[in-house]
This record gives sequence, structure tokens and C-alpha cells, in this order.
Amino acid sequence: MQQRKVALVTGSATGVGAATVLALAQRGYDVVVNYSKSEAEARETQAACAKAGADTLLMRGDVAEDADCRAMVDAVMARWGRLDALVNNAGISVFAGAASWDALDAQAFQRVLGVNTVGTFQMVRACVPYLKAAGGCIVNVSSIAGSLGIGSSMPYIASKGAMNAMTLHLARALAPEIRVNAVCPGLITSRWFVDGIGQEGFEKIKAGYESMAPLARASTPEDVADAIVWLVDGARTVTGELMLLDGGMHLGAAQRAPLPGTSPRPA
Repeated sequence: MQQRKVALVTGSATGVGAATVLALAQRGYDVVVNYSKSEAEARETQAACAKAGADTLLMRGDVAEDADCRAMVDAVMARWGRLDALVNNAGISVFAGAASWDALDAQAFQRVLGVNTVGTFQMVRACVPYLKAAGGCIVNVSSIAGSLGIGSSMPYIASKGAMNAMTLHLARALAPEIRVNAVCPGLITSRWFVDGIGQEGFEKIKAGYESMAPLARASTPEDVADAIVWLVDGARTVTGELMLLDGGMHLGAAQRAPLPGTSPRPA
């Protein structure tokens, strides 16, 4: 009987992480559900993965703490003896726009970079020997913040720019044994944004985003998970890719000129 593959998805209690770990479970992976605070939601996600047929491991851990990163990987190896995919999804932000620089300090930078950038590195470092043995892959969940310089705050933008640079470096350094890619979503319709700016603020940003993006829609967590799963379970010749999932926002504001024989699209 062929042994099932194993995926570790950080920050997988809710949102993109939960959608990703469930999609991988549905594709035949055994999975680690990781959380730092959202235990109840993590248990719900774990139950959904188990219902999909996966053997699951629920792990509390803060990726900013190297000991937590190593403990998660040790638990994976003790449970399954292999690791095929690492998805670095855990991330935080502070919500302070360009007009709110006085709200930022060194601690805000250090806290955000500690999770988003250092945490990614620490997880990679802990996983690399086992991913090499499996011929596995890494997917970093970045953001258009790191590609376009727009986002919830300067610390967040800086952290995702660093993640993109790390992705490119790791793709070279770990080839040919390990593929390394990143997804760079734009606005995602998840609780993460609503918790940061409130429902009313989120709806305003979403309306503005969808009015400008050529595809006129934000991404759902499942949209982002679909791309991650393809990079994990397909994409055999893809490495060093920073995949933009932004509805075409990087192309600039959409031109809404109607095609011949059609009616103008309402704004």
C-alpha cells in the first residue's frame, strides 16, 4: 500500500490556511492543522480534514518561536516519518496606512517581521532535511503587498517583500530536490481583513478593489487554496514563481469599455 503524503500548513485554523489544509486532505494528504490562538476553529478544521479521510495532527505553535517550529516538525516525523509539503501561511499585520506612520514603532516592525519573515525562515530550516528526502515542496503565502508595495501597513509590506526575495533565493538554493514558490494574493474575503479594519471598512475597500481590478472580484480563501494546492500537488516544473492572485490588479485600473454589441458594465 502506497504511503500517503504529508503536508504541514501553518496558520491553518481559519481562512486561507483552513481552506488549503482541507483541500490537501481531500486530495489524499495527511495534514497538520496549526494554530496559535484560534483553538476552537482549528478543531473544526481538523474535524473537516478527518471527515475527508486524512489522518490529522493538531498543533499549537507560534512560528516566531524557533522551538515551536522544531516541535511541529518533530511531531510530524514521529507521527508519519515523512514530510512532503510545507505551506507557510501564518501571518500577522498591523493596520496603519501611509498617513498613520506615527502609529508605528520598531516593535510593530519586529512583531510583524518576526512572524511573517523570520517565522517563514525558521519553518523552512526545520523542514528542509525531510522535504529533501521526499522530493517535496514549499509554498509561501505572500501578498501583492510585497510585489506592488501596497497593503495594510509598512511593516506588512516589508515582511512580504522579504518573503518574496526569500522565495527566489530558496528556489535556487534548494533545487533540484525541493521546489519553492509563493502565492501573492490581493484582497481576500476572509475574517482576517474584517478583524483588522471592521466590516464597514472592509466593504468599502472591497468595493473599491473590485471597481479597479480587471476581473472585478476579490479572492476567496478557496481561490487562494486552489493555487496553493496546484503548486503543491502539480506544477512539477515550476519553482521560483511569485504567483499573483489579484484579479489583474497589477495591470492597473480596469478599462470598462464595452465590447461591440454589449451594454456598458455598471460601475
